[in-house]
Amino acid sequence: MPDSQLARPRRIVVAITGATGAVYGLRLLQLLVATPGVETHLVLSDAAVLTLHQETGVGRKDIEAQAHVVHKLRDIGASIASGSFQSDGMVVAPCSMKTLAAVAHGLSDNLITRAADVVLKERRRLILMVRETPFNLAHLRNMTAVTEMGGIIFPPLPSFYHHPHSIAEMVDHTVARVIDLLGIEHALAPRWNGLKTPEPSTTN
Repeated sequence: MPDSQLARPRRIVVAITGATGAVYGLRLLQLLVATPGVETHLVLSDAAVLTLHQETGVGRKDIEAQAHVVHKLRDIGASIASGSFQSDGMVVAPCSMKTLAAVAHGLSDNLITRAADVVLKERRRLILMVRETPFNLAHLRNMTAVTEMGGIIFPPLPSFYHHPHSIAEMVDHTVARVIDLLGIEHALAPRWNGLKTPEPSTTN
């Protein structure tokens, strides 16, 4: 069979839950959709729709229109609910503590948590951008459990060494690190090239 028939796009599942930080999921989706050779599969929780509107002014139809494929939260028969569907990773951005707990305990109570369970059992990359502070013991234990199962806990903490001038730059830098974890090339944010040597002091 010709290689052209065997080739497929890199499929990335993007899930957005109701935790604060909806801009991370929105920006991640925008960047992945604009990346050649990447196919995005979007799932929104009911609370995510409310948070997206509150924090970004974006409605359900607007964000769904940006994804290649949209799945309904209650559609447990969707393609991404099966391990036989070949995907290349999943990001929950942001990830609520409820979703974290469901993933940690294998509940698979909706399509987001079922898809995450599939990614873990198939030994694919699962990235949870958990949003809560401070963490209580249940949160920490659930994060430990997901890490032990092979998932990556990625709280969206801003970096400042690249001297961001806006919230948008901080968001992009964080999302760039997530895209790195997916193994997708990008030129979204500057790379660390080592610590700059301070200028010698001219004062005594």
